[in-house]
Amino acid sequence: MPRILSGMRPTGSLHIGHLSVIQNWVALQAQYESYFAIADWHALTTGYADALDLPALRREIALDWLSVGIDPEQSAVFIQSHVLEHAELHLLFSMFTPLSWLERVPTYKDQIQQLGQEGKDISTYGFLGYPLLQAADILIYKADAVPVGEDQIPHVELTREVARRFNYMYEPVFPEPKALIGKVPLLPGVDGRKMSKSYNNAISLAASPEEIWTRVQQMITDPARLRKDDPGHPEVCIVHKFHEIYTPEIEEVRENCRGGKIGCVACKKNLAANLDKLLAPIRERRLYWADGKRVDKVLQEGAEKARVTAQETMKEVRQAMGV
Repeated sequence: MPRILSGMRPTGSLHIGHLSVIQNWVALQAQYESYFAIADWHALTTGYADALDLPALRREIALDWLSVGIDPEQSAVFIQSHVLEHAELHLLFSMFTPLSWLERVPTYKDQIQQLGQEGKDISTYGFLGYPLLQAADILIYKADAVPVGEDQIPHVELTREVARRFNYMYEPVFPEPKALIGKVPLLPGVDGRKMSKSYNNAISLAASPEEIWTRVQQMITDPARLRKDDPGHPEVCIVHKFHEIYTPEIEEVRENCRGGKIGCVACKKNLAANLDKLLAPIRERRLYWADGKRVDKVLQEGAEKARVTAQETMKEVRQAMGV
């Protein structure tokens, strides 16, 4: 089977904005030999000065993945820092990767500016080099493909360039992975801003029916609609944006809103019910995986599997480079 590698940084509990990404991973498990990394070193590139409880954060993100349906019998689920070969390959790649390749990655300057405005100093080597560490994460497993959103395409292209340069300078060790572009809907938070735990505007993957309803109640609706029988404008309503993704009868919802046939409270109740149907099986699986020993066992076995593959690759790399 061809291979994929993907991962996420453990920076907090996941929310429904992450759900489509993980569901895509779940679907890909049957088609690819899958490696899913909890990228704790990457969390330090922007959070090195924060008081991160990495052990708890790593276990929490693993619990979220397993609850959505990642199958440890099919996929290696592991912690990046538990496979030290990632760091070794990153170091060796840094010896021949031009500085200009890293500086031109679009997210570099964007995040320097954005996080700088938030008071974070990320003018560090670790932040500049994190796309190269990503390349090492991918190539250490000789991944044929990387499931990503559109914003990550430049990172996959950098990985392809690093693979080409290595293969040309030394020996043809690495495949050039392709980007598997997943359709990731852009969900706003309940207040209209970007959905983020730091904004306290997200719906957690572990949300109870009561928590879901509380969050949906907070969603901003059409400000021009004062009475429930007033004609609505769904294009300006956050509730409607969620209906577009999670409600099959979207045309009926849209028509009822425009015609003033349903009030905003009833519309929110329909959405909350649909979200609860979506999250109920995730909550049920979470009860099984809530035993920390089960999660620890998955992470241990995943790291062992990942380490075997990574060590095989590093033997080829060392031989090719003569180190």
